[in-house]
Amino acid sequence: MKILNFGSLNLDYVYHVDHFVRPGETISSESRLVFCGGKGLNQSIALARSGVQVYHAGAVGKADGGILCEALQKNIINIDFIEQRDDVSTGHAIIQVNCTGQNCIMLYGGANQTMTKKHIDKTLQSFGQGDFLILQNEINMLDYIIEQAHNKGLIIILNPSPMNEKILSLPLEYVDYFILNEVEAADICGSADQEKLLECLAKMYPAARIVLTLGRYGVKYKDSRKMLIHGIYEVPVVDTTAAGDTFTGFFIGSLLQGYNENEALRLASIAASISVSRHGAETSIPYMKEVKGSRLKAL
Repeated sequence: MKILNFGSLNLDYVYHVDHFVRPGETISSESRLVFCGGKGLNQSIALARSGVQVYHAGAVGKADGGILCEALQKNIINIDFIEQRDDVSTGHAIIQVNCTGQNCIMLYGGANQTMTKKHIDKTLQSFGQGDFLILQNEINMLDYIIEQAHNKGLIIILNPSPMNEKILSLPLEYVDYFILNEVEAADICGSADQEKLLECLAKMYPAARIVLTLGRYGVKYKDSRKMLIHGIYEVPVVDTTAAGDTFTGFFIGSLLQGYNENEALRLASIAASISVSRHGAETSIPYMKEVKGSRLKAL
């Protein structure tokens, strides 16, 4: 069984500010840091640090994307399916982190929006029945990737973030795992009633396994046979930038290593809690050894 992450690769420009910039306002940042990021890269690194082998597919600018490929290689992630573009720069994100550790993010797609059918077909030739495919919403051609992967029998995991109208046009009936938060779930369901989101998603996609993260209320899991709930861990919040990606990587990575869903939720929740106590995206993601050795207790 192989694990392919067809996802984004970004340079993250992180500005620490007292508060998020308001319309018409100019403020000074306390600092600027540059990190390797993108939901795709973050999730691949989280998967690798959870203890599984990962293949990453995507694209970077030839002039400025080398640092991202190096970050993946340092984490023993295969980069054979990453293409370099001469005519476009690497995707990047402008991230504001406020005094409470919350963030707001503006994305520039760059090379992430240059996927082609040729690139996708060439990549998927190396994967087949029972292999895992992880996707987010920071690259183009998601509909084609999902259709071709489904035809080949891959197990498709979708983190529909950042949420926009493009998600609703995808063949979501082919998705085997949804990993999403309450805002994304509400947009898909067309309802803001938090109590009914899990039930709504399960009704819309009865064959899928759904992982719904609920911030301070923890996380819920549902499949055709059971529903599970797991609480959060109390940690000092420094930067939430890669928390969701860390959770996704550790949840799937734990399942692939034979842990049941309840234990996967626990390990993923601990990993995400550790990540928010650190600055940056890739730099905040822990290793499985640290997660297993953690003494954090769920609230």
